[in-house]
Amino acid sequence: MSRNEDKLSRRRLQTSTVTTIISISLVLFMLGLLGLIVLHAKKLSDYVKENIGFSVIIKEEIKEPGILEFQKMLDLEPFVKSTEYITREQAAEELTKDLGEDFVGFLGYNPLLASIDIRLNAEYANNDSLKMLEKRLLTNRIVKEVFYHKSLVDLVNQNIRRISIVLLAFSLVLLLISVALINNTIRLSVYSKRFIIKSMLLVGATQRFVRRPFLLKSLLHGLLSALIAIVLLGVVLWFSRKALPELVDLQDIDMFLSLFGIVSLLGLLITGISTLFAVRRFIRISNDRLY
Repeated sequence: MSRNEDKLSRRRLQTSTVTTIISISLVLFMLGLLGLIVLHAKKLSDYVKENIGFSVIIKEEIKEPGILEFQKMLDLEPFVKSTEYITREQAAEELTKDLGEDFVGFLGYNPLLASIDIRLNAEYANNDSLKMLEKRLLTNRIVKEVFYHKSLVDLVNQNIRRISIVLLAFSLVLLLISVALINNTIRLSVYSKRFIIKSMLLVGATQRFVRRPFLLKSLLHGLLSALIAIVLLGVVLWFSRKALPELVDLQDIDMFLSLFGIVSLLGLLITGISTLFAVRRFIRISNDRLY
């Protein structure tokens, strides 16, 4: 009879452990998914900003060697991501395609000027920075005009700011919910062992000695849960790349390593802190309240 009871107790303990690990894994997986969304949103916003640029119109009398030298100088500037030299002939070809007719043949000459299209680094893609850069570039003797869409820059930055605020608020809410769920799961796990805790204290064990096995076991559960969550995130990433190959341009290995590190750290921190508080509560609880 005692053997059957031992087997039943062992099975219940194993079931409780597996349930705890699965519960924590799913919560960490949801946090990881949110992290993926936030990181991709950041990459996407940078990608959009870096496609915002402006055209530097070159004066008509400037020869090509001078323009190319100016382009090389621009490439060295910290605000520049990339530059493209557009000759007068290229500008005329593009405008002809847009208009659908040969305006050069109609006018008898090419009125367009050579230009350099500049793509900015993300942190400079705002109207304040663009105004400063415009003033600076106009002081150069070969620059005739600087052109960019001010309203478009404002619209892009406003929309990115709104989306960032919504994502931040959603992230904080989900983080609080996740901490609460993991905390409740661990408290239930420790609650089932409350009599063991009291028995250890009655035979003279110190509080530190009582906490140690619970904390080590909890950290192990947190690490295993984080590894499971990381595997699930890897599967999601694999399927997302298959479904949307364009995502590859927004992803890099450093981003994934940072995310996986954060998931592992959250798994260890949340489980460890929750276990400390739960064990402390049942160490201090009176015998009458154990039941």
